[in-house]
Amino acid sequence: MIANKIQIVMATAFMLASTLTHAQSTLLNDSRQSISKPLAVAYLYPEQVTIPANKPTTIALHFRVASGLHINSHTPSGDELIPTTLTIPDNSGVRLDSASYPRGADFTLPLDPATKLSVYSGEFIIQARITAAAGDHLVEAKLRYQACDNTACLPPKTITVAFDVIGK
Repeated sequence: MIANKIQIVMATAFMLASTLTHAQSTLLNDSRQSISKPLAVAYLYPEQVTIPANKPTTIALHFRVASGLHINSHTPSGDELIPTTLTIPDNSGVRLDSASYPRGADFTLPLDPATKLSVYSGEFIIQARITAAAGDHLVEAKLRYQACDNTACLPPKTITVAFDVIGK
């Protein structure tokens, strides 16, 4: 009888330990996956702009960094850090004359409070000065960035920023 009770207690303890180990493993895997979601940065709008053909015009491109993440600004605080950059392919019928990036916010990591990083988080806007040939152009601009949380960074990523430009 005592042997049965000991076996039951041992089996219960083993099942509890297995359940806790599985739960910890699931939490660790979920936390690793949460930083690697494909939309660390999302392009919000505009979907379409109409601008005068062959005249430089500034448009505002709106982005959002996923909650709990940040990305380096266009002018990061160290040479080893990946800056956020916007490019437009040469064959799109639209030329990127210049881009004005917002100033980054100062950010310190809990593990290194002496180092200040220049980052974007939440929503940010890039002012793109573009010139478009006459006609309708589907632009597939590229935004390159590196997303991080408070403990780790993902590899640099480039997303497509698609919008329609009508040059009139």
